[in-house]
Amino acid sequence: MVDETSLTEAERRAVPIAAGTSHVVFISPEGDRFGRPAVSLRFFTAAGELPACGHGTVAALAVLAAQARTPEYEAGLRSGGRTFLGRAAGSNGRYEAAFDPGPVDLRVPGTGEGEAILLALGLNRTNASARCRIASVGRPRMLVHVADREALGKLAPDLPHLREACDRLGLLGCYVYSTPSPDGRAAARMFAPSIGVPEDIANANSTACLAAYLADQGFSALAVDMGDSLWEPSTVTATTRPGPEGLSVRVGGTATIGAAYLI
Repeated sequence: MVDETSLTEAERRAVPIAAGTSHVVFISPEGDRFGRPAVSLRFFTAAGELPACGHGTVAALAVLAAQARTPEYEAGLRSGGRTFLGRAAGSNGRYEAAFDPGPVDLRVPGTGEGEAILLALGLNRTNASARCRIASVGRPRMLVHVADREALGKLAPDLPHLREACDRLGLLGCYVYSTPSPDGRAAARMFAPSIGVPEDIANANSTACLAAYLADQGFSALAVDMGDSLWEPSTVTATTRPGPEGLSVRVGGTATIGAAYLI
C-alpha cells in the first residue's frame, strides 16, 4: 500500500518486487465529493498497471478507514475509468471492506478457445470445457470448474504454457474454483502469469465474476477460500442481487493492516 507519488511507471512496477508482494495500490486522496471522501486508486504488478484489482481495493479501503480513525468509512473510489462506492468497518487494524466491482461480462469460450489453458492446467479438456466461462470486470479471465477442493489442491499448472495461452487469448489468467457447497462455500486458485503473478493469494474481482456466473444457479452469496496452497489463507465474499438495471454484485473481505510501505 503506497501513497500516490510522482514515481515513473518503471519505479511503480519495482515497488511490489521490493515489498515482496504480487500487487501494489497507489492511493491519491481527491478531497470530498457528494459529502464523502473521493480517492483515486492505481494498481501495479511487476509487469505493469492493471485497470482494477479487487483485493487491492479491499486493502485500500481498510487503510483509508484506519487513517480516518472511524469505525465506519465510506468513500467514492476512482480507478480504471470508473467511479464506484466502497465501505469499510472495523478497528484495531482489522476491517471488513466491500465495494461495487461494476458490471460483469460473461461469455462461453469459442470453439477451441480454452483448450490450451485446460491443457496447461492438466485438466481433461472434454470434462472441464463445458463449465468454462470468459469473465471480465476490466480485463478478461477464464473461470474453470473442478469437482472439489482435493482436485483444486493437486493442480500444478505448466506456467510458461499457461502464460502463452493467456497472452494469445488476451486473458490476464484463469480462476479455478471448486463446486460450491449448498450454502455457497467454495475454494479457488487464481493463476495470472500474464500479469507477472504465477498464483494470487486472493482475487476479489474473479470472485465477483464467479458470483455473477452462479447467480442464476441459486447462489446469491459466496464465500471463497483462497491462498491455502501458498500458506496465505484468505476468504473472499461476494453477494448478488437482481435489479432494474441488471445484476448487482458486491465483493469484499477482511483486511488486516500490517507494515506500511510509504514512499
